[in-house]
Amino acid sequence: MALTVKAVAELAGVSVRTLHHYDAIGLLRPAGQSAAGYRLYSREDLERLQQILFFRELGFSLKEIGAIIDSPDFDRRQALLAHREALLQRKARIERLIATVDRTLDTMDREDAPMLTREEMKELFDGFDPSEYEEEARQRWGGSREFEESTRRTRKYTKADWQKITAEAGEIYGNIARRMDRDPGDAEVQMWVGRWHEHINKWYYTCSLEVFRGLGEMYVQDERFTRNIDKIRPGLAAYLRDAMRIYCDQRGGK
Repeated sequence: MALTVKAVAELAGVSVRTLHHYDAIGLLRPAGQSAAGYRLYSREDLERLQQILFFRELGFSLKEIGAIIDSPDFDRRQALLAHREALLQRKARIERLIATVDRTLDTMDREDAPMLTREEMKELFDGFDPSEYEEEARQRWGGSREFEESTRRTRKYTKADWQKITAEAGEIYGNIARRMDRDPGDAEVQMWVGRWHEHINKWYYTCSLEVFRGLGEMYVQDERFTRNIDKIRPGLAAYLRDAMRIYCDQRGGK
């Protein structure tokens, strides 16, 4: 079997330009050539391309892929089994995300929906991977002491740690949401705002009053934060911002 670059591109769902690039860098050099000088790919070439695309799907760079599949210890069968396991894990995560979206849509469709329980708040974030947002956070806060400290701490956290963090955050948000009929300066509300400040210090970074105040402002200024926080109870983001302002003012924060 010998296929032209165009045929392989159509078969694999990649561009001809991509295949030319793989050839140029030595990652996938076709075994044959036609009398007219066209590249011809063998079955072994297609199997190698499959491995390249699998590793690309898992986030490996082309340089890393070349080192892996050209290693004398490379075992194609073991690699395929590892790919299969990774894909099954991704499938499970996608199914959890779909279920999370369905639960959120169900809540949105109910006009008289009650405030979410602690367990329901945890379910809002089921399937999300915090590490996926690291690059966005780096662009926004990269270089700051808080970002570097948070990155250093969170990289060590296990799945159990993240479950504990999520549960603790849900408890704090829930208790503040249940007191939204009170003034943001209410003693109990302020106690829970203090717990939120402690939570950030405990799990993420040393949070000054100035940074804490700025965080509260971001809950309202960034619609993504507002949207997620208000899923717990409409208006919670603005209420929390106001309560955090009072908390900082009472402690002399700018």
